[in-house]
Amino acid sequence: MFKPLELYIGLRYTRAKRRNHFISFISLISMLGIALGVAALITVISVMNGFEKELRERILGVVSHVTVMGRPGGVDDWRGVIDALGGREGVTGAAPYIHAEGMLSNGGRVAGTVLRGVLPALEDQVSSLGGKMIAGRLDSLVAGRFGIVLGKDLAFSLGVSVGDKVTLITPQANVTPVGVLPRLKRFTVTGIFEIGMYEYDSALALMHLEDAARLFRMEGRVTGVRLKLVDMFDAPYLARQFASELPAGYRIRDWTQQHVNFFRAVKMEKTVMFVILMLIVAVAAFNLVSTLVMMVTDKHADIAILQTLGSSPRSIMMIFIVQGTVIGVVGVLLGVTGGVALAQNIDTVIPAIERLFEIQFLSPDVYYISELPSDMRVSDVVRIGGIALALCLLATLYPAWKASRTQPAEALRYE
Repeated sequence: MFKPLELYIGLRYTRAKRRNHFISFISLISMLGIALGVAALITVISVMNGFEKELRERILGVVSHVTVMGRPGGVDDWRGVIDALGGREGVTGAAPYIHAEGMLSNGGRVAGTVLRGVLPALEDQVSSLGGKMIAGRLDSLVAGRFGIVLGKDLAFSLGVSVGDKVTLITPQANVTPVGVLPRLKRFTVTGIFEIGMYEYDSALALMHLEDAARLFRMEGRVTGVRLKLVDMFDAPYLARQFASELPAGYRIRDWTQQHVNFFRAVKMEKTVMFVILMLIVAVAAFNLVSTLVMMVTDKHADIAILQTLGSSPRSIMMIFIVQGTVIGVVGVLLGVTGGVALAQNIDTVIPAIERLFEIQFLSPDVYYISELPSDMRVSDVVRIGGIALALCLLATLYPAWKASRTQPAEALRYE
């Protein structure tokens, strides 16, 4: 005799017999429903993780992990700040910057812009702008030549390309005998970049730090120092640590504070999607209830015989719990296997579907991210599989309890 008896009988009940093919078919449907729900949830969460990661990387290609700012007048000893923080453990790069706003004009076209003065030699340490150039080079910015690098959409709105001239109008004004006149300066477009975020491609312009300091009368001073970290998720902790070590008068912000609303919205959207798709898994899991209830009804005579042979209500419950658990485990394993395989090959599967049906899910003319990114995380797979398995186990309790309440005399009266 197989031991334990409940496991043996429960496994036997999962296989089809001549008289209960329909029940086995319903069990198969429940198993496939669980598998499809788990696979869909793993795939969708992985794709949403991929979008979040892609957007975060694009934003942090322009925005630094940690920014050290001074008083409204700027940071005087920015070299000292770089010497103090640039070599710290966990910091991979540091660069000064000047932030200002103005308007660029070319002919009859005018566009508002966010101006950033940078040192090209240090900028590559804190941003990926140097690798996002679609025309020209970032190191073409040379002090005294008044060159400017524009975002792709900003250059398009002004109708300029590399080598063209644009006029910068600054908020500062010159007081002359004829009145107050705006300050104007001609710049030569030396490069065009494309980050893939409209917020930056349509408004950001770069110039050399010394040109920006001369133009905005900040000789020897900068707006702040930008830091890049080994692990971006250490930014809140390191920012607090740096704030306690620097003298009074410095303000420190990290990337989570600069775009807190955006990342909160992404996190909320991912949480809502997880709950919605988990409800699909729950519906598939609770199909086990009807399957096991039908099995209990079909096996009422067998249950009664087992009870007359001495089986306890607990043993009867365990038989059907084993049966439901086996269906749930197989469904979850199939779903996890399929979901992991699909999430890891989404970049191959989606293009194949697009070619097959001659459609395009994300048109590059509309979306900046035209491919479905995927970032599968083991923690998400374990959590999804664990919750699905728990729901399957929960679904077996009522049918198993109902089976344990079978009365042998009533069940065998008409047998």
